[in-house]
Parts: sequence; C-alpha cells; structure tokens
Amino acid sequence: MSLKEIISNCKKATFLIEKKQIGGITMREEMALQLHLACCSLCRVYEQQSIMINDLIHKFQFIKVTQLDDDLKKEMQKQIAASLEKIN
Repeated sequence: MSLKEIISNCKKATFLIEKKQIGGITMREEMALQLHLACCSLCRVYEQQSIMINDLIHKFQFIKVTQLDDDLKKEMQKQIAASLEKIN
C-alpha cells in the first residue's frame, strides 16, 4: 500500500469518525471504519480525541454562565489595584 493510499484511507476514516458522532453511518461504513481502526493507531487516537472534544462541548453547552454583580467587580478592581501598588 502506498503512502498516498494510506493518507487517503485516513482522510476517509476521520470523515467517518466525525460523521458517526454527528448522525450515524451505514453498516458498510462502520465495517470499513473498524477495519481501518484495527490497523491505524493514529486514527484510533484521533477517534478518542474527537469523542472527548465532542463530549466536552456538549457538557459546556448546558453550564449556566453567572455574571458578577457590580459591587463584587468594584471590590475585585480595588484588590487588583492594591496588589499592583505593592509591586510598584
């Protein structure tokens, strides 16, 4: 197998990895992907990282962002200014 064929197969595999996470792949695509992953450690690592990134994105979508109230902001600014004065 030439380097060009290997790279082409890795491109196809990474495409299928992403497609699988988004909406699913056909049985034939799943078989081709599993066959490639059995032989390619780089694509296995890519798949693990891709799954982890997608999981983190989904978790962070539902985190409520809290905003600081004005009094706390002013107090923090005073503390920062006091710390900077000590340094200078």
